[in-house]
Amino acid sequence: MKNQLLHRALVLAKKEIYQYLYAPSTYGITVFFLLFSSIWTFYIQRFFVMDMAALRVYFAAFPIIYIIVIPVITMKSWAEERKTGTIELLVTMPFTEWDLVLGKFFASFVVIAAMLVFTIPVPLTLMRLGNFDIGTIFCEYLGSLLLGASAAALGLLLSSLAKSQAGSFLGSAVVLMAVMLSNNLAFALNLPFALSRFINFFSLSFHFESFSKGILDSRDLAFFVLSTALFLFLNTRVIIFRKWK
Repeated sequence: MKNQLLHRALVLAKKEIYQYLYAPSTYGITVFFLLFSSIWTFYIQRFFVMDMAALRVYFAAFPIIYIIVIPVITMKSWAEERKTGTIELLVTMPFTEWDLVLGKFFASFVVIAAMLVFTIPVPLTLMRLGNFDIGTIFCEYLGSLLLGASAAALGLLLSSLAKSQAGSFLGSAVVLMAVMLSNNLAFALNLPFALSRFINFFSLSFHFESFSKGILDSRDLAFFVLSTALFLFLNTRVIIFRKWK
């Protein structure tokens, strides 16, 4: 049963990936991702002036960039299906809600993973200039991938609730801004420890910090996995509601 679920989801994901490949927005947002992360690191943060063999400042930009990147990737997933009416066709086909949700999630995840692969030349080039810790860089990439997975699952959920691509993009950007930057706001406002800890628990970027330091914390790893699963589960509930509405 699980193998059949995975097979059907991968078939749907393949179709979604082809749609991403033919969408100009995919290439545009990839270029934006690569340029912004580089400009942030080498011009805004002035990486070479820091004189440090670490890429923490480079990966620290990813949560901020994801606020724009993830909504662009996920905004068409469900909102466009609903706008064109093809969602009614999808839910009547011999696919379960999990097939549909996982198919779209896998496709989004592949796009995010591909973007991260395109950043690999940056650390490979900089490694020649200093004694960089490969283990730390691995943790930073792992954290970026997990952060992207959780954010993509959230973006897909919000896309399923939106009526248009514009609404999906705006809603996802606002919600992602809240869950990405809430820990920074709590720190800036100097909130009481208990309140800050509560806010930080729901902050995606807070759980990303340990990975950016090269620390593989099982609690943060579990948070990303469980939050991704929760958002995907809620997405299936929305599809069921749409199906029987």
